[in-house]
Amino acid sequence: MTDTPAFLKDAQDLLTEQGFTASNTWYHGTSSALVDSIRQQGLKRSGDKALKAAAKQTMATIGNSYTESVEPVFLTQSKELAFYWAQQTVRNRSVRIEGDELPVVFSVNFSDELNAKVRPDVGAASLLLVEEGEQFMAFLAAVYEANNLSAPEIDLMSADRMEYLNKLGMAYYDADIDTASIALITE
Repeated sequence: MTDTPAFLKDAQDLLTEQGFTASNTWYHGTSSALVDSIRQQGLKRSGDKALKAAAKQTMATIGNSYTESVEPVFLTQSKELAFYWAQQTVRNRSVRIEGDELPVVFSVNFSDELNAKVRPDVGAASLLLVEEGEQFMAFLAAVYEANNLSAPEIDLMSADRMEYLNKLGMAYYDADIDTASIALITE
């Protein structure tokens, strides 16, 4: 398991035999280097401009082109899972960007109308086929087991789309999220 701070451990309140419960509150994990930008501009689709620029520069250096894609804002219903993804963001950024960054978690509170636009992240199936996904599944199994539940079993090829949300805590919002809906979680 990761070194998730106690104030972000919420799986015991969210996990059931069916998986993670959801509400109008979601979480997004990221790097502390992005906090000021997020506080000013909200959560933007494909929002880590510095990391995208570094990747583009690397590809140009080796003579390849880099096509930037517009990705949605990734969300989860658990602070604990958001912290895991924040750690991955910090790790990914540290490969290309120097600095002392820490994982942080934002809460996202939606009205019922906006909440209805949150979708299960079925596209995560491709992630789960690579090493990074295997590491997430191991982390997720540890979270389930720490809460006296069996690790989720999911057949990526035939899983119902809601399993990605309920069992894996993977969701997305395909629009920018305004600053009025977000807050940095601190102890």
